[in-house]
Amino acid sequence: MAQRLCGRRVAASARSRSPPLARGRISRGPRRPASLRLGAGVRALSCAMLRPGVQWLRGLPLRGLGLPGSPRRPLSVGGHEGKDNPPLPAETRWKDRAETVIIGGGCVGVSLAYHLAKAGMKDVVLLEKSELTAGSTWHAAGLTTYFHPGINLKKIHYDSIKLYEKLEEETGQVVGFHQPGSIRIATTPVRVDEFKYQMTRTGWHATEQYIIEPEKIQEMFPLLNMNKILAGLYNPGDGHIDPYSLTMALAAGARKYGALLKYPAPVTSLKPRSDGTWDVETPQGSMRANRIVNAAGFWAREIGKMVGLEHPLIPVQHQYVVTSTIAEVKALKRELPVLRDLEGSYYLRQERDGLLFGPYESQEKMKVLDSWVTSGVPPGFGKELFESDLDRIMEHVEAAMEMVPVLKKADIINIVNGPITYSPDILPMVGPHQGLRNYWVAIGFGYGIIHTGGIGKYLSDWILHGEPPFDLIELDPNRYGKWTTTQYTEAKARESYGFNNIVGYPKEERFAGRPTQRVSGLYKTLESKCSMGFHAGWEQPHWFYRLGQDTGYRPSFRRTNWFEPVGSEYKQVMQSVGVIDLSPFGKFNIKGQDSTRLLDHLFANVIPKVGFTNISHMLTPKGRVYAELTVSHQSSGEFLLITGSGSELHDLRWIEEEAVKGGYDVEIKNITDELGVLGVAGPHARKVLQKLTSEDLSDDVFKFLQTKSLKVSNIPVTAIRISYTGELGWELYHRREDSAALYNAIMDAGQEEGIDNFGTYAMNALRLEKAFRAWGSEV
Repeated sequence: MAQRLCGRRVAASARSRSPPLARGRISRGPRRPASLRLGAGVRALSCAMLRPGVQWLRGLPLRGLGLPGSPRRPLSVGGHEGKDNPPLPAETRWKDRAETVIIGGGCVGVSLAYHLAKAGMKDVVLLEKSELTAGSTWHAAGLTTYFHPGINLKKIHYDSIKLYEKLEEETGQVVGFHQPGSIRIATTPVRVDEFKYQMTRTGWHATEQYIIEPEKIQEMFPLLNMNKILAGLYNPGDGHIDPYSLTMALAAGARKYGALLKYPAPVTSLKPRSDGTWDVETPQGSMRANRIVNAAGFWAREIGKMVGLEHPLIPVQHQYVVTSTIAEVKALKRELPVLRDLEGSYYLRQERDGLLFGPYESQEKMKVLDSWVTSGVPPGFGKELFESDLDRIMEHVEAAMEMVPVLKKADIINIVNGPITYSPDILPMVGPHQGLRNYWVAIGFGYGIIHTGGIGKYLSDWILHGEPPFDLIELDPNRYGKWTTTQYTEAKARESYGFNNIVGYPKEERFAGRPTQRVSGLYKTLESKCSMGFHAGWEQPHWFYRLGQDTGYRPSFRRTNWFEPVGSEYKQVMQSVGVIDLSPFGKFNIKGQDSTRLLDHLFANVIPKVGFTNISHMLTPKGRVYAELTVSHQSSGEFLLITGSGSELHDLRWIEEEAVKGGYDVEIKNITDELGVLGVAGPHARKVLQKLTSEDLSDDVFKFLQTKSLKVSNIPVTAIRISYTGELGWELYHRREDSAALYNAIMDAGQEEGIDNFGTYAMNALRLEKAFRAWGSEV
């Protein structure tokens, strides 16, 4: 006998049946009342998913009402807690001192505790406000992959997977790790181009990756509709793991090696001390820590506010759907590879004898938890789920049914809708934070499961050895600054979530949340004349429009619409003279009686004499290059340091930390937002500038890598004879409010020489021709 619910057939026996148990898949949440068919008329399902007996307020279940089905001890989505990996008992002991205190008992925090303790650190303490995995960990889909469109993050993925492969043997804890491989499918020619582009980068790593033909794809995933599939990007060794069991195994390992995992122990106060240590307060007692690590997931903002920081994080709702047994899946002789349909914007994998698929809605449809940002996470929230909203994901459901037709007759046994935390650019924030001694973060993980093992190792190595094991500046928490407002963070989080599966072009630009308050004095003058790029909050010209040419943003793996304009700018600087806005440079003023000693300690170069400039590299204790800066000695004991826009606070943190550790008597000031910078370059650069200043600019008087204070068109500037183009040129540092007047004066003076603008794309081409290496690219 069957009943109908909102027009859908529902098996009567299903109403009293909990979801089936899956291999190691733990997920908890209120019980679903019934199985629901995915097939024809699927849009009616949204009303069918309302849970009888559970009342809801603003999407949250009301606890303690004694209603049938109300969540107390959350239930399993597809696994069974308590058999292979029962919850670890809470510890009763307490420590008054700790070397490292980790705040947050999700997979990332527990991984760091495991790695630090295993590496030999004594007195590692993890504080969790409620219980391990509360937050985003317990309901995660658990995907693991060697793939990443970047280069450095692949190392993190690699370390994670290699740890997961041996963790069960090491700890004796089942982790539910499956490695059937994964296939990204291309259904458009541009996706094939993207796969070919990614294959040019795969040689950086030891992991296997292949482009495979449709015939091979069908062999590996026989349930696919092959009509539109052109190719696949195949990664052997990919798969999925049970997040709950993974965390419990890491926790068992952490305790085995001596770490203290304390819960429930919510942190109520963090107070820095003058010696760099921290007082950590909890209801269980207080603790003195040499360092603290914020790994608090979607509570990270609250922890940050305790120390005066506004971490740019936005919780978003992510849904995935679990089906009951599908006969065609059950009949398979081996587990299906994880499938990623990039045009359909969803992932799909086998879950026992059914399927699990999770879509990423467009930025217009996805849901951001604004109230959590403005008012904080609701008290007591930890292992709850939000009411499902099938209407938001219906187009992706339909795409999945077209690609995998067996879904049309599959029954839904669960829809998981839980919070995950996004940073503006979708990448996590990992490492020490500028402005606070011994405050570290490991937050903003939109893909925490695949990052867990690698990030634990990466941070552990950094903490223990005083320097990062390799360059991972794209995860630096200091890539954001005061310009990162809540409005900006929300706009970018929406964009990043909605763009999860868009084509990843070289030189990609994303436009949500722009411009920020961080625009140069030339922004109004140039914005209609060029295509702007985004650099650490700044808008900077990439290339300038030419009359009659396409001015749109047209990225490509082949020749783009900016090819010809950039070529013209290149010739402009090579043959005449051009002007470029370089205001996004990071700029620091350092002075004091120990300033020369500090810089001599920091840099692997001699300190330039007064009036001169050089390029210097800051080295780590092991002699690795941490950063590259331009050092100008302006007056006795006073220096102007210049770094790339993306390295501003990354480099400033290192300088400040070394100054404190060495006890140097110096004053360090970040003047990035105070100064604008114009570059004037080309064979006629001297001729143009000489018209505007009484200072002799001749080669004998103003030599290469000299710096002087002078006036250009009666505007005070610090002029450095240097140009990243490789041509004759100067960089002119001036008050930001003087940028427009200085620019107009230079452009007027250069009319006879045919002066014109150029952007960063042309500058990059010029410096490559000159063989100037770029930190972060060739170096």
